[in-house]
Amino acid sequence: MDSDDRDRDDVVRFWQGLGLPGIIDVHTHFMPERVLSKVWAYFDSAGPLTGLEWPITYRRDEDARLELLRSFGVLRFTSMLYPHKAGMAAWLNGWAAGFAARVPDCLHTATFFPEAGAETYVREAVEAGARVFKSHLQVGGYDPNDPLLEPVWGLLAEAGIPVVTHCGSGPAPGAYTGPEPIGRLLARHPRLKLVVAHMGMPEYAEFLTLAEAYPGVRLDTTMAFTDFTEGFTPFPAGETERLADLGNRILLGTDFPNIPYPYVHQLHALERLGLGDAWLRAVCHGNASELFG
Repeated sequence: MDSDDRDRDDVVRFWQGLGLPGIIDVHTHFMPERVLSKVWAYFDSAGPLTGLEWPITYRRDEDARLELLRSFGVLRFTSMLYPHKAGMAAWLNGWAAGFAARVPDCLHTATFFPEAGAETYVREAVEAGARVFKSHLQVGGYDPNDPLLEPVWGLLAEAGIPVVTHCGSGPAPGAYTGPEPIGRLLARHPRLKLVVAHMGMPEYAEFLTLAEAYPGVRLDTTMAFTDFTEGFTPFPAGETERLADLGNRILLGTDFPNIPYPYVHQLHALERLGLGDAWLRAVCHGNASELFG
């Protein structure tokens, strides 16, 4: 049995044991091949935002990655993509719309950047059926409170479309990461459905507090609680009870394919929190199913 077969069997055994029909992963990466190749090259070089050895476990072509994800029993997933400069977002959105059209189990994903015309292309993406947006404050290096984004946030809050946002300061802080800029954004747009990527690491507690204050805020589990992440950004043991209390607003995310360990390890990392099968069922399927209908 090769490693893919073992991975598939382990993942399927996990969700079948919970009585689920499969799992929903809100944080997976599909993007234009030349962009993804640059992302992988960055990880290979232990770039300054990571500074860590980071082998890509699922370095495959697009068709192979899709086949593998489906074999795991991932029912719905996303094509998280993001610009690092102005002039990229509309092009990425065009690619993502085409990807969603030919890959119907992918939730149509879009993105944005603080630039002239952002409201226009975000509105076009919404009208074209975008179900989720990605905002990466660390890579993009922008303030979520930039006036150029004010109409974008308002539009997405009104439309009720979730925005998966890398806003925590891990693995390295950015100029606008951390809970304070996002807190100011939510104060102006309290209905915004904002999904804090990576559980907000390393500011786990502070982002849990924002989720407690704003009913639209959710957190995704991407890379949190794994051996890899616990080695440099451990989740505070005293906060585990808050995870149970917010169990209806935590969503499975993995960062597939850009993870340095087998996919099932993320699932086992959630399991060993000891929060019970009902919590796992909600995180791995129910919460995302409800959010995305």
